[in-house]
Amino acid sequence: MTQEDGIDNLAASRIVLKTSLENSRALASALDSTGQRLEGMKQRLPSLEATVRHVPRKKCTFVAIREHIDRAIGPAAAVLKVYDIIQELQKSLLSHPCSDLSTYLLMLKQLDESLKFLADNCGLAIQWLEAILEFLEDNEVHDDLYILNVNKSLSIMQELQATEKHARLGGGVLCAAFDKLEVEFRQILLENCFCVVLDSFSSSIRKQASIAPSPLPVAVIQKLQVIIERLDADNRLEKCISTYVEVRCLNTMRSFQALDLNYLNQSLNEFDDVQDVECYVDQWCKHLQLAVKQVFEIEYKLCSDVLEKNGPEVWMDCFAKIVTQSGILSFLRFGKKITECKNDPVKLMKLLDIFATLDNLRVDFSRLFGGSACSEIQTMTRDLLKGVVNGACEIFWELPIQVELQRRSSPPLDGSVPRLVSFVTDYCNHLLGDDYRPLLTQILTIQQSWKQEKYQEELVANQIYYIIKQIGLNLDAWSKAHHDLTLSYLFMMNNHCHFCSLKGTDLGGLMGDSWLKAHEQYRDYYMTLYLRESWGKIFALLSQESRVLSFPTRGSVGDLVKKRLKSFNEEFDHMYQKQSNWVVPCEDLRLRMCKLAVQAYVPVYRSHLQNYEFHQAETDASPSRHLKYTAQGLEALLCSLFQPKLSKPSSSKHNRLIGKIKDIVTDNFRLTLMAA
Repeated sequence: MTQEDGIDNLAASRIVLKTSLENSRALASALDSTGQRLEGMKQRLPSLEATVRHVPRKKCTFVAIREHIDRAIGPAAAVLKVYDIIQELQKSLLSHPCSDLSTYLLMLKQLDESLKFLADNCGLAIQWLEAILEFLEDNEVHDDLYILNVNKSLSIMQELQATEKHARLGGGVLCAAFDKLEVEFRQILLENCFCVVLDSFSSSIRKQASIAPSPLPVAVIQKLQVIIERLDADNRLEKCISTYVEVRCLNTMRSFQALDLNYLNQSLNEFDDVQDVECYVDQWCKHLQLAVKQVFEIEYKLCSDVLEKNGPEVWMDCFAKIVTQSGILSFLRFGKKITECKNDPVKLMKLLDIFATLDNLRVDFSRLFGGSACSEIQTMTRDLLKGVVNGACEIFWELPIQVELQRRSSPPLDGSVPRLVSFVTDYCNHLLGDDYRPLLTQILTIQQSWKQEKYQEELVANQIYYIIKQIGLNLDAWSKAHHDLTLSYLFMMNNHCHFCSLKGTDLGGLMGDSWLKAHEQYRDYYMTLYLRESWGKIFALLSQESRVLSFPTRGSVGDLVKKRLKSFNEEFDHMYQKQSNWVVPCEDLRLRMCKLAVQAYVPVYRSHLQNYEFHQAETDASPSRHLKYTAQGLEALLCSLFQPKLSKPSSSKHNRLIGKIKDIVTDNFRLTLMAA
């Protein structure tokens, strides 16, 4: 340690000692002063003891409860201030919320909080007042006036504490204010209800966007939300949702009025057959798409927007109530009725239409009705889909059998194509078309999957082949039913021509070119047989007559010519009369037949007339009087045959496939199997 360090340490020690000395002096002075005060107190104690000994016990008791009184005064004073505020708020809430909703809600919130604050502070004041009474009782204080005042204060506090409860009861200020909010909520909804313009002919239904814009302005939605939030805080959410469902259902039903949905509520007894309601099924398909994509879509979006803050469970339950009460179940029940009608070909087409609609709405149904709140809708939709699939498959597999059952019926008397043949080919064409074949394939695939089987691509084609095969067998049987061989040939010619006309159609493509060519050959074959069996035999009489006239003998020629000509006229008249009611529906075939007949037989007749007139000129001055037909007249008669019978113009509906079906299904092509 250096000399400088030592000097510094000594200086520091000196300072410490000096400070300690000063502190000691100050302490000694304080002790002297304290001692003097203690001595003075000691001297005064005897006199104080004597004074206290004479204080009444009653005053000591009041000093002891002063703490309880002080504690009760604080809450009581707060109660008085809050009560004044409540009185002012009650006056303000006499107005209607529509004037200024935000201010009204703010005052309502302040009133609610003030009433709760009042009740809480009253509770504290009551506790301390009860403590005062208990203390007085324990200390046997019998000052009646004092106790009376405490009890009166306690009664006032208890009455004020019940103010909140009374305010929430019927007729109370809070209850009345909440009732006004509910009225305002309903009024806002009603003022913003606009019927949806439903365009059932819109081609954009299938292409419509899945998520529609909100149907209400943002400001309106915000108003509804703040009212719901306020009412929910008072446990009135259920009443609020009930009002919302009621108003939106009324709006939805008004939108549906333009569609005239009364047919949805018809009982099954009113239409046992699909034919009775086929037009309704077409409407149902359009109306269901409109309901889901345009009406229920809007309600779904609106429920989500308005009740978003209350959680998905709340707004999904609200949406489920709206769509259920608006009629979605009626749509599904109507579809189920169709599946329960008697089976016939019309029903297959209608079931495919229903399936197409459900398939088109599959994504929408899953999104809109996928929640637990829509369990009833989900169950009914599954039942409807099951009925559609099973019903359509059952009818499809039964078609060949039902065609075969018609084999015992009679063919047309005019030799035309039976309605069953034209119907079945048209029907198969529709099943194979772009509209129905994918649906039929999808339905068969679904049913096969339910059976744990794999769908075979050739199922539809094989079934169509089988149906056409049964038609061919029917034609063979029907042709034999014609006792007139000539009519039988005409009948087969017409039907083979009908099959030839399928070229370029879906059915013709399925059956193949070789099948079509075979029918062309059969058509020409039966046409040749017909011409030979009918007009060929008659004109053969003229050919025989010509050979006789080539070697005439005077005296017999006149009688023989007359006899032959008379025989020809009689046979021709008979044949023409018989065939005048026969029909060749195909115009091209009819013209071709007439042309062939004219080319083959009119020259023979003209040649005969020339020979006849030559020989008659030698023996008769007026040979023309024995002629019934000229060559031109005969040609005109031949060309006038087989014309289709004129019928009254039919509406466009009867020109459709369904119209054709109705013509024949009523008695002939009925499936006897009832739907399961």
